Amino acid sequence: MKSGFVAICGRPNAGKSTLMNKIIGEKVAIVSNKPQTTRTKIMGVRTEDDCQIVLIDTPGIHKPHNKLGEKMEKYIYTATKDIDVLLYVVDATLYDNEYPKEKAALEGLKASDVPVILVVNKVDKVEKNSLLPTIQKLSELYDFSGIVPLSAKMGDNVDALLGEIKNLLSEGPQFFPGDIITDQPERQIVAEFIREKALRLLNQEIPHGIAVEIEKMQRRENGTYEILAAIYCERQSHKAIIIGKKGEKLKEIGSRARQDIERFLSSKVYLELWVKVKEDWRNKEAFMNTIGFE
Repeated sequence: MKSGFVAICGRPNAGKSTLMNKIIGEKVAIVSNKPQTTRTKIMGVRTEDDCQIVLIDTPGIHKPHNKLGEKMEKYIYTATKDIDVLLYVVDATLYDNEYPKEKAALEGLKASDVPVILVVNKVDKVEKNSLLPTIQKLSELYDFSGIVPLSAKMGDNVDALLGEIKNLLSEGPQFFPGDIITDQPERQIVAEFIREKALRLLNQEIPHGIAVEIEKMQRRENGTYEILAAIYCERQSHKAIIIGKKGEKLKEIGSRARQDIERFLSSKVYLELWVKVKEDWRNKEAFMNTIGFE
């Protein structure tokens, strides 16, 4: 049995969460086209007959602008300590002016002796003749242990990445039972499903200022779940946008989220959403701790 911990990091919107979901085979991390969708360390587990890979998804590497950003930066730092392999994910569609940003992000990894695999993601969105120059430029930024171009969304070449990871892992124990796919509590995953739908349906300026707290999650005698969740925003004007005209936007967020939640819980769900204003919550340590950012 080979086993080990593998951190996934990179700049925002590189497709880190999509990659983890694809490797695990289940949706445990939310995905959207908004930067910094992932806010905490999320652990996923892939178990095979001869190998167990414990994956740690991290927020995108970025310059913090508030206390929430500082917490996200700490999550990245702690996730890249005491691991066996690091996957550095890059969007294959990056422009020339973005290479210095990738170089700056990679600088923080040089102090560690952990092997780093460069994952060039979203190759389905670029012409094949442009891929080789991109890989060449990226390979000059860091001494990578391996380079794997792939499409996490389509699943192309993910098997090759798994092969590279296994080659770098050592013999070790099985850390989790074979049927475990994540360390995230059910309530946290349910909250993230709701936040994901809000991210996808709301305007650009609002998503970074929202958080979701599960206030009640109870299983009824008939097996269905009753869930009451609060969506927090920072301004009264944002509350009106989230609710929408005649409540239509909030209803759509709830409807879409319920589909994922029912699939995840394998049960019918009664979901009720409320919108609450908590001004400047991203700079309020105590409040962030109460909603899961300890």
